[in-house]
Order: sequence, then structure tokens, then C-alpha cells
Amino acid sequence: MDPALTPEQEAVRRTLREALAKHCGPDEVRAAAASPQGYDPELWRRLAEQLGLPGLALPVAYGGVGLGPVELALACEESGRVLLPSPLLASSVLAATAIRVLGTEQQRADLLPALASGARTGALVTAAPPALALGLIPVGAGDGLPDGTPAGGGRAGGVQARPAREGNGWLLYGEAGQALDGARADLLVVAAHTGGFPRSRTVLFLVEADAQEWVTGLTRTRLAAMDDTRTLARVELRDTPAVPLGDPASDAAPALGRTGLLAALAVASEAVGAAEQCLARTVEYVQVRKQFGRAVGSFQAVKHRLADVYVAVETARSAVYYAAWTLERGEDRERGEGRENEGDLPGTAVPLALAHALDSLRTAAADAIQLHGGIAITWEHDAQLYFKRAAADELLFGPPHLLRARAAECAQLFPIRQEA
Repeated sequence: MDPALTPEQEAVRRTLREALAKHCGPDEVRAAAASPQGYDPELWRRLAEQLGLPGLALPVAYGGVGLGPVELALACEESGRVLLPSPLLASSVLAATAIRVLGTEQQRADLLPALASGARTGALVTAAPPALALGLIPVGAGDGLPDGTPAGGGRAGGVQARPAREGNGWLLYGEAGQALDGARADLLVVAAHTGGFPRSRTVLFLVEADAQEWVTGLTRTRLAAMDDTRTLARVELRDTPAVPLGDPASDAAPALGRTGLLAALAVASEAVGAAEQCLARTVEYVQVRKQFGRAVGSFQAVKHRLADVYVAVETARSAVYYAAWTLERGEDRERGEGRENEGDLPGTAVPLALAHALDSLRTAAADAIQLHGGIAITWEHDAQLYFKRAAADELLFGPPHLLRARAAECAQLFPIRQEA
């Protein structure tokens, strides 16, 4: 692995940072998060047209820019630095990756160009929490969900799918309570349980939600969330017509696992960018804040704490870049362009990187609040936004100790002994 970024990768980081510095300040973030859509459509359109952000990691054949996981990590790091409210994670990473991995060639050609251009947005809807549905934590670690089909909600509850009596379509019935961007997306990719008891499996279905008034039995409700910059929704389906994504006879669990790795990389990159911003603002503040006649930053205890945060942020960044490299090498091997033994398993590197990034963000945000003093606990200060992002990401995509358990499971560090 070469840790140095190429000129093209540096350009991705620099261009996006400059654009967000101009159009995504703290006031703009708050206004966008409080809007009915939960983000600024005009800014999203500008980022799509000028920088190609929605299709950054999608193939050129489907209207994307054709870059890889490393460039996506750099872009997400910059979006996380300003807590950009956008469909980037839900649409460009989760929904688009699921369609690219599992969809038929016709479905990819029909759906991905609109997602890559930002003209439409998508959302992945799972009955289980994202961390469990995407295979980021061990199965059985959820809230009483059964083993086997966590994404669709198991044999009872969650979202169930059955063939329609007339025609070749399918009907979905059930509810998902933590759909990221589920209230505003034009296209829903719904994980549902089908096949009955003897042949149970999880299948992904497409629901065209942009014409919701014409969709039977679809109800979407935006929920109050801890992190206002990420919108969550409750999606209710009552015999809602849907189309299978890919082959309905196959299990979608492997595709969800691949989608989860890219999503985990994106979340980890955002956490690194947010943690670095917390550190930068805290260092700036302690240099001007005076106590006992001298700057707070001159005290040795404060220096040590900030040094620890700096080490946490930089090591998390290194872990994220390495995880992105393993994903890129994995894609090269799938295309037959890489060596079989080149690089580590992404299933191990990515969860570890996400765990380290979430830890670093929580530490950086907590220390920022404490070192800013009383002003940091007010609603007007931005420190509370970063602290809420840290807590919400752990609830949705963690927690870190289960991410590490999943990495150990993938690396077979603790093999299960078979009893005689």
C-alpha cells in the first residue's frame, strides 16, 4: 500500500473542501437539517453538476465518475468535516451499491444513471438496525432478532414479501423503523423476508416512492432523530407493490454484506473528518481563551489531552485509508486485475476502521465540549452537533466493541470448536 495520495485524489479532497467551505457553513447546515427535505437540494444539485459527487464511486458505464473507494473515503471525510446534510450515504452509497451489486443489467442501466446524476435519490430500507442488516456486527447482537435473516426482520415481524395473486409482481407487508433518508427518497430498496419457513431468505425489492400518492399502502413518517443532519423515517408497507431487485430466488445477504462494507467505510471517513474538525476548533479556542492570566492551551494537562485526541484522529485516518485500499484491491481482484493474496480481507479491515473512527469522534467531541467550557453545552454552539453525530453513528452503525467482534469473527481469531 502506498500511503501517498495521487494528484487526482488530492484534487478530489481540495475541490470538495473549497466548495463546502463556501456553501456549507454552520448556519447553512442547521437550516438544511431543519428543512422538510432534511438537506439543501440546491447545494446537492451543485455538487452533482460541478463535482459529480453522487456518482463518484459508480462506474462510468452507468453515468458515474468511475473512481474507487479511496476517493469516496476522501469525499466523505470532507462531508463529515462540515456535517453535510445530504443523500450521499443513503442514496449514493447504500441504495446505489445494492443496485450495482445485485440488480440485473437492465435494472442497473435504468436506475443508476439517475442516482449518479443526483436527479433521483434512493434509500435502503431494512427492518433490522443498519449495523445488523448490513453484517457489520455479529448476528444475534440485535434486539432479540432471530438468526438467519436479520435484514428482513426474521420469520415473524419485519417486512414480509409474497407473490401477488394476479400478475408477476410482489406485495410487501410490514414496517421498518430506522430507514436512513426513507422519508424523502424517490426510490426505496426494501429488504424483505420471503420463501416461508423451509426456504427462508432475504430478498431486496424496489418500490418507486417518488409518486407516493399512487403507491398502494406506502406510508413514510420522518422521525425525530438525535442527529438532525441524518434523517430517519418509519416506513410502513401494507400490501405495497414491489419489483424484485435481481433474482428473487437468491438470498440477498451477501450483497447486503458488500454494501455494508462500503457504507462502513463512508461512515468511518465522515467520523474522521468530524473528529479532525472538533480538534481544530478546540485547539483554536484554547489559544485565545484565558484563565489565570494565561491561555488555557498553555496548561500541560490541556496539551496532553489534545495530543491524545490528535493521535486518535491520525491513527483512525490511517485505518480508514487502509480499509479503503483493501476494498479497492478487492474490486481489482473481482475484475481479475489483482493478485489473490494482495491486501487484507476487507471484512476485517473495514469494521476495525469504523470502530476506531467512531471512538476517535466520540473522544474528540467530548473533549471539545469540556475544553470549551460552559459555552459548548449551549444550543447555539456547534460542539453539540458533533457530539450528537458521534452518538447517533454508534447507535446506527456500531457500537465499536461489536464491530471489533465482527472483525475477529471474519479473521477467525476465535474459531468455534465442534463438539464431538
